[in-house]
Amino acid sequence: MPSAAASFQVEQEQAHVPVLLEELLTVLAVKEDSRVLDCTFGAGGHATAIGQSLGPTGLLVACDRDPIAQKYYTALAQRLRCPSQFLAGDFADALETLRAESLTFTHVYMDLGVSSMQVDTLERGFSYSFDAPLDMRMDPSLPVTAADIVNSWPEKDLADLFTRYGEERHSRRIARAIIRRRSASPFMRTADLVQVIKDAIPTPARFGAGNPARRVFQALRIQVNNELDSLKRALPSAFAVLEPGGVLAVISFHSLEDRLVKEFFVSKVRSCSCPPDFPICVCGGRPTGELITTKAIAPTAREVAMNPRSSSARLRALRKL
Repeated sequence: MPSAAASFQVEQEQAHVPVLLEELLTVLAVKEDSRVLDCTFGAGGHATAIGQSLGPTGLLVACDRDPIAQKYYTALAQRLRCPSQFLAGDFADALETLRAESLTFTHVYMDLGVSSMQVDTLERGFSYSFDAPLDMRMDPSLPVTAADIVNSWPEKDLADLFTRYGEERHSRRIARAIIRRRSASPFMRTADLVQVIKDAIPTPARFGAGNPARRVFQALRIQVNNELDSLKRALPSAFAVLEPGGVLAVISFHSLEDRLVKEFFVSKVRSCSCPPDFPICVCGGRPTGELITTKAIAPTAREVAMNPRSSSARLRALRKL
């Protein structure tokens, strides 16, 4: 009979479909002796494929804030030919630790947003398609859940959150409806919140593309897990731990993430960091990076057909000079 670890690995490979895998493998071009940092290990889909290229002189370091990810890592580590290590916690914190220890890598990559293993674990409350506790914490030890925010934040703050992180057009109507509903009873389940959102928005918007709750759920998830602030901290540290000639690749899933990545990459490609109103360059700067992807790579129609969750994914890659 197969071992428990082997069975766990089989389940992983059957359930998890890594997004933009072939495209990521192409831009990274990992070799046997590469030193690779996977900042968002998740269920290990990307790391499984990348690990096949690493030999005994290579290295794979994996990070994830979700305790469940370590089980997937343990199953994979037994099959790797290279040394490996798992770092638990927010990838921004892990990167700062690696930077302080002067460790460097030839390749660093990030697969942002919520992972399939989290969405498909219904009791985590990430999905608006199933009724579950209104939680949304990637790390169960975090102190604030989505229910805490929905049940305690003032109306204006909720509306601003849905606009800022969800780009929700009807944020004020939804926030007003939430306040009205919670005055009668607090929100505890995802289905309750989905229904209030549907009832709050104009009728035509209920039948548009996708679930009308998706933007509010995105905003709550980002806030609960402090995702954008972590990304802002992580990008400079990820670039700092890259060896010269090394590659930083990022897969994002919404415009807020992609904009941060694009702006950071552009800042490394620019030769001048002077304010735009300076008549001449006084910084004497020079580029520290070059774009591998001149524009974001999107999944093919075939991949989207096979894995609809990949539709919003965008890949950008940068080489350190």
